[in-house]
Amino acid sequence: MQQQSFPGQHPAVNIYDEPLESCSDDPVTGFYRDGCCNTGKGDHGSHTVCVRVNQSFLDYSRSQGNDLTTPAPAHGFPGLKEGDKWCLCAARWLEAHEADCAPRVYVRSTHKRALEIIPMSVLSKHAADLS
Repeated sequence: MQQQSFPGQHPAVNIYDEPLESCSDDPVTGFYRDGCCNTGKGDHGSHTVCVRVNQSFLDYSRSQGNDLTTPAPAHGFPGLKEGDKWCLCAARWLEAHEADCAPRVYVRSTHKRALEIIPMSVLSKHAADLS
C-alpha cells in the first residue's frame, strides 16, 4: 500500500532513520489505517510498534482492559487473532515487555517515535526481522 500524507503526520522513518516499511495490509493497520505505523499529532497512543501478535500478548492486553480480539467495525477495527501483524501503542508494548509477554517486533516497520518510549536495545532484542 502506498503511504499517504496526513495533516500533522511525522516523517515516515523507522528506528534506523530509514524509510518506514509497511506493517500490514491484512488486516489494515496503523493509526491512519494506511498499513504503516505512521504517527502524528492526533495519535496520542503512539501506535508506532509493528508486531506479530501472539496469544500471550492478546490475553495480557485483555487482562489490562484492552480486548484486541473483539471486532469494532465502527472504528475500522477487525479484531485480532494470533499471527496478525498490527501497530501497537508503544507504552502498551513496553508494559507487555515488562510482564514478559511482549510480541516480536518488526523494527523496519516500527516508527522512530517509538524510541521516545522504548529503548532501542529493547526493541532490537525483540526484533523479528533482523538476521
